[in-house]
Amino acid sequence: QVQLVESGGGLVQAGGSLRLSCAASGSIFSINTMGWYRQAPGKQRELVSSITSGGSTDYADSVKGRFTISRDNVKNTVYLQMNSLKPGDTDVYYCKATTNYRSYWGQGTRVIVSS
Repeated sequence: QVQLVESGGGLVQAGGSLRLSCAASGSIFSINTMGWYRQAPGKQRELVSSITSGGSTDYADSVKGRFTISRDNVKNTVYLQMNSLKPGDTDVYYCKATTNYRSYWGQGTRVIVSS
C-alpha cells in the first residue's frame, strides 16, 4: 500500500506561483511513476505532469514552460512548481503514484487562480 498526502494548494492571483508537494509513504519502493492530475467539476481528470523513477518527465501542452515537476527520492516527495498561473489553472490537483500492480491517489488539493 502507498499513501499520498498533498499540500501547497491555495488562492493566488493570475501570474503568481504555487508549489504543490506530494509526500509518499508505505511501500514506496514499489513506485514507478508519480504524477499530478487535475479535475474541474463535471470534467474528466487530466494529466498535468508526470515523472518516472528515472527522472523522465511529461507535461500537458497547456502547462509546458510554466510548470515544472521534480522528485526527491530521499524525501519520497514529488513537487509541482507552477509559475505564471492563469485562471484556467483553477482546479483540484491530485497526486498519483503508479506501481507495477496498481495506482494510488491522494486526496487532492485545491488551486484557485483569481483574475
